[in-house]
Order: sequence, then structure tokens, then C-alpha cells
Amino acid sequence: MVAMEAPVRRHRRLRRSETIRALVRETELTPSHLVYPIFVEAGLTGREPIEPMPGQFRLGLDAVSEEARELGRLGIPAVLLFGIPETKDEAGSSAWQPHGVVQEAIRRMKDANPDLVTIGDVCLCEYTTHGHCGVLAPDGSVDNDRTLPLLAQMAVSLAEAGCDIIAPSDMMDGRVAAIRHALDSAGFEQVAILSYAAKFASAFYGPFRVAADSAPAFGDRRGYQMDPANVRMAIDEVLTDVAEGADMVMVKPALPYLDVIRAVRERTELPLAAYNVSGEYAMLCAAAERGWIDRERAVHEALTAIRRAGADIVITYHAKEWARSRS
Repeated sequence: MVAMEAPVRRHRRLRRSETIRALVRETELTPSHLVYPIFVEAGLTGREPIEPMPGQFRLGLDAVSEEARELGRLGIPAVLLFGIPETKDEAGSSAWQPHGVVQEAIRRMKDANPDLVTIGDVCLCEYTTHGHCGVLAPDGSVDNDRTLPLLAQMAVSLAEAGCDIIAPSDMMDGRVAAIRHALDSAGFEQVAILSYAAKFASAFYGPFRVAADSAPAFGDRRGYQMDPANVRMAIDEVLTDVAEGADMVMVKPALPYLDVIRAVRERTELPLAAYNVSGEYAMLCAAAERGWIDRERAVHEALTAIRRAGADIVITYHAKEWARSRS
């Protein structure tokens, strides 16, 4: 045998035990980094399973208080709320009713767990008969400027119900400025805005649209959501929303857009969220159900990757299962 010099660096020294690995671990993931999305349906009693999202449910208003208490026990600090109303119309007017389904859910969750941070999604797709994110122009396109005051009205309604953070997901130009002005004018200067700043027209939203009953009745959303091919444009979107008054920004989806998360992280010091969306969740569930991957390890690896890319906040349907696995 030929004698060889010992390696100069033995990287495995720092991998010998879990204690050493934890000591030098660069990326931290705790329940405090997680936000749990919840679907609340008007008129529903209890819980209804969401078929393409195993383990996830639509909740009736009678079930949200216990959900809030469970999240408190698990150490998960925040929820992102989506509503399925009893009635829809062309303008989505159920979105800003004082006793709308999300408004009532906020009140009940706050009563059950006062420390829970409630984030209200602001978009009209769940509330309109046509399923698009704003009101329609005569040619069937979404009318950006006519939609802005409706989004602002929805935001104020959620703030009046006790919502802590407003999260506009509609991708209308100028929505952050319109919402900030409306909140401030209504006396809600302390209510923060988490903007879906870089929201891509993704194929990974399919299960969500079943859960939220929000699929467009015609066409698609590529006219206002971002082209998946673009990262420079994502940065421009983010910086525009920052200039308009966003307190936090978001990249959506997460795992197929880790490069975008990193690029955004390098351009802004604002808190950065990433949404680990329904299609990402469903794919991992399907692979685990077939025994192709270890679900617990895969969930931890996926969420850690999102944090490693630069996200401060991870919005994920895995939040509760991950927190339970670490308790």
C-alpha cells in the first residue's frame, strides 16, 4: 500500500454526535418561526377533511377556539386565515362584512388564545362568483384600480375584528399603499402589513383552490401573478411594496423558489416570510403514504431549507405535525 498523508481537514469531527452537530448547526428551526394556515367555512359544524391535503380540515366557527388553544399548547405563534363564505357575488362583498366568517373566527380565536397572532389574508377570489382576485372589467380581465378600494375595505373590516396583520395576496398594483392609507385613516396605524410581494402563478396551488373553493371560473391568474421564470422582477415587486409601506414581505411558493427567497433576503432587511404551499404539502404527503420517504425527516428538511434560504417566517401546513414531533 502507498503511504498517504492524513487529511489536513477532517470535517467529520464535527459530525460525530448529535450533540456536536447541534452545537455547530447554522440554521435554527423552532415552532416560533411557523405560521399555520386555517380555512374557516361559514355554516359548517366541526371539521371537514380536505381531500387533496391529508390531515388538513375546513373548520366551522364552533371549532376555531379549540384550534387556537391547541396552537398555543404547541408554541405556534400565528395563524393565516382564509374564509369560505355562505354567499358570493361579483364584487366579493362578503369579504368585508362585520360578521363575516373570518371576522368572527378572529374574535373567537383571540378570546381563546389572546397571545395568538392573527393574520388575515386579503383577496377576493374566495368571495367572488368568478373566482378571480378582483372585480372584472367588461372584457373579463381583472380591473386593478376598481379592486383597490375593495381590498382596503376588507383590510379595515379585518382590523376592526381584531386582526393583527393584514396579508394582501391579490397581486394588484398599488394595493399595499391603498391598504396602508385605509388602515391609517381608520385609526389602525399599529396593524402591520405582510405583503405577498413575490407571488408566482404556480401549478402548486391546486389543493388550496379545492380547500378554499377559489378556483377561477374561467382563464387563469397569469395576468396578475408573477411569471415563474422571473427573479429580477420579483425583487422589483418586493421593493415596490416596501416603498408603499409593507412591514413584512413574502415569497410564494417556497421550495421551488428558494433562489428567490435568497435574492429577496439579500435586498431587504424587512422580515421575510415564505409560504410552503398546498401542492408542496400534498406531494410530500403522497410520497410518504407510499413509503417512498420518511415523512418526519422530510418535513424537517424541507422547512429547514426554507429557513436556510433566508426566510424568517415559514407559513406551512406542516406546522402542527412538526411542532408535535419536537415536543
